[in-house]
Amino acid sequence: MRILVATDAWHPQVNGVVRTLTMMAEAARTFGVEISFLTPQSFRTFAMPSYPDLRLALPSPAKTADLIEAARPDAIHIATEGPIGFLVRRYCRKRGLPFTTGFHTRFPEYVSARLPIPESWIWAALRRFHGPSRAVMAATPALATELRARGFRNVVLWPRGVDTALFHPRHVDLGLKRPIFACVGRVAVEKNLEAFLDLDLPGTKLIVGDGPARSALARKYPQAVFLGARQGEELAQAYAAADVFVFPSRTDTFGLVLLEALASGLPVAAFPVTGPRDVIGAAPVGVLNDDLRAACFSALSISRETCVAFAKEHTWEASARAFVDHNVAIRYAGAASDPLEFEVEHPRFV
Repeated sequence: MRILVATDAWHPQVNGVVRTLTMMAEAARTFGVEISFLTPQSFRTFAMPSYPDLRLALPSPAKTADLIEAARPDAIHIATEGPIGFLVRRYCRKRGLPFTTGFHTRFPEYVSARLPIPESWIWAALRRFHGPSRAVMAATPALATELRARGFRNVVLWPRGVDTALFHPRHVDLGLKRPIFACVGRVAVEKNLEAFLDLDLPGTKLIVGDGPARSALARKYPQAVFLGARQGEELAQAYAAADVFVFPSRTDTFGLVLLEALASGLPVAAFPVTGPRDVIGAAPVGVLNDDLRAACFSALSISRETCVAFAKEHTWEASARAFVDHNVAIRYAGAASDPLEFEVEHPRFV
């Protein structure tokens, strides 16, 4: 089977969406499914306003159609609600082709953190975008329940995994004062990093990642250590060097970094919100508390071995099989009525 994934998020971006798609595709190959990608690498791009490190594609309908037809996919999945996602959605709807979509990012909260746009407007646009999808894939039961409550249809679960061959405990000494409280991810306003950096904690606060807020936060918090972006073995070593993983975000739909931290033997300190609550649940591998400082101190006493054992239960093979199963199901399902019309008012899409 051949599945084409359309995504506006792709390398060299370092984020959970890119890692999820990459690892899932590698796992799917082990059981004979070929997953190809339609990405910004095939088009001209421009820097996103207020976020110059993130580049958006400028796809044309003709080239998009050519690339889809050249891939000869048995199923099409739209991972993001960006320019590529919109054009691939339009291509499928014009030809009556079924497709699935993924809900990775809480754009209403992210946009409202930057611009004076009501969240309700963004939620309405997302409902329309995902309306014709035969399966809207959500990472956790709580997110799936929330999407259904917000009027999304055909919501299904697509769990995430972790590469335990890469992320595992090992001795790493960064020469920093312990305990080391680490946070890994995009350094941007929506990640709520100041809630972590403002805490009165002993030892060292370590930030691993890059983004538009890094320079300002590094100036404001000179006692914190900002390592910048890390990938592969360097990222794994950064996790392993720490004592507690702190996750201050209140908006992440999942938080793939949580599983990577746990696989590295790091207990988690986080707010009791969707994302960490779904990943950790009642497992004794983290502390979820509205008092993030108290959570950090309590997490220090959690067994690293317990964290590793928990992470090993989440495999990319299981994630890939769920993804493939949802696409197989809609491929062979009977034609359904077309739920919602939504056309983008932009000349490129006419």
